[in-house]
Amino acid sequence: MVDISAQASPAVTRVADALRSGALPDVAAYLPDMSPGDIAYLISASPPATRHELWSLLDHEQEADVLNELPDDIRNHFLADLQPEAVAEIIVQLDDDDVADILHELPQAETDLILDSLTTDDRERFETALSYPDDVAGGLMSTDTLTIRPDLTMDVVLRYLRRHTRLPENTDSLIVVSREDKYVGLLPVRTLLVSDPSASVREMMKTEREPLDAMTSADEVARRFERNDWISAPVVDPQGKLIGRITIDDVVDVIREQADHSLAVMAGLGDGDAFTPVLQTAPQRAVWLAVNLLTAILAASVISLFQATIEKVVALAVLMPIVASMGGIAGTQSLTVLIRAMAMGQINDRTEIWLVRREILVSALNGLIWAFVMALVTTYWFDDSTLGLIIAFAIIVNLLTAGIAGASLPLLLERLKIDPALAGGVILTTVTDVVGFWAFLGLAAYFYG
Repeated sequence: MVDISAQASPAVTRVADALRSGALPDVAAYLPDMSPGDIAYLISASPPATRHELWSLLDHEQEADVLNELPDDIRNHFLADLQPEAVAEIIVQLDDDDVADILHELPQAETDLILDSLTTDDRERFETALSYPDDVAGGLMSTDTLTIRPDLTMDVVLRYLRRHTRLPENTDSLIVVSREDKYVGLLPVRTLLVSDPSASVREMMKTEREPLDAMTSADEVARRFERNDWISAPVVDPQGKLIGRITIDDVVDVIREQADHSLAVMAGLGDGDAFTPVLQTAPQRAVWLAVNLLTAILAASVISLFQATIEKVVALAVLMPIVASMGGIAGTQSLTVLIRAMAMGQINDRTEIWLVRREILVSALNGLIWAFVMALVTTYWFDDSTLGLIIAFAIIVNLLTAGIAGASLPLLLERLKIDPALAGGVILTTVTDVVGFWAFLGLAAYFYG
């Protein structure tokens, strides 16, 4: 059964209704008029059986564009059912950066078979993009560029453009290069259209825009596009020679994938989609449940050390979760702030100490406020001022610990080459639970021992 959100386009809603009613001939009639993005959304928002039905109804001419819009795991699933020759026939219709994205996700042996099925020109074009990892500018770029020389006039450039039947997607500027193909500058299309036809490119081009190095990380590429509102950017090799360009649609994909990945790993879900079969999903989640179980056992072992004290003062069992919960929330807040700052490129030698100190001070201030509140509540609740002081001190200790751990863990994990979004939450929860229980029950044992 396909249930599409009310926010979907009318075309997607129409096809979803036809699928629900089992009217496959109607679905087949609607699909040719839909955009590749809408079809890809419909496929990804459907259970596996429906996905195969939709794919089988596509026209051959639609397959390449739809495949390019699908999430990696779904796309790879469809490609696995095709022969290398069939895959080669599909990918030659796509831009080389999109082909690189597809082939990077496939096993090397399968990629080699697909490349062997291509013409020499196509193979050389794709191998250029494949020579770079998919998480750097060289792996994101397309070699489909429009280049001009600085000594041309505007009139000559316009006549040159009119000879093309189409321009590369998202062409906002022409790239100016030397005779050795080294990057010189950019000529915005809007400047070209309004300039004196006799003016030279050298006079009108913009030289202040620095190109992207081919090994610039995808994260940094996304930050530069966001910071400067770029639509496209040239990419050069270490010698300054132009090798391609990156466009905004590629950067949007990077940002979306980063957001999806961060959300999934923080919940221990892996990178599978919402319709991954049960037998694949359960083992992925079981790993993180096992890790959580081990950390829970560690926290429980701390509690067991104070079993005699808890039996004497039953109120401790009631109040323990409050101390652990307050520390967990405070630590998660600090952890999220630091991970977000990392994602936005705001962490450096100058800012990291400031941010850590800020998070510790915020946690200390909140610790004092809520310790005072909880001391009053506990004293009134159990008519025991000693217990109120114990929980107040435990909350201060745990919130300080949470601030320190939440702010420093992402920095430490990054230096160890571990994804902070993946491991930070598990470690933080363990630290705040253990410290919170130890402080609270240790103080109780001392005062009620």
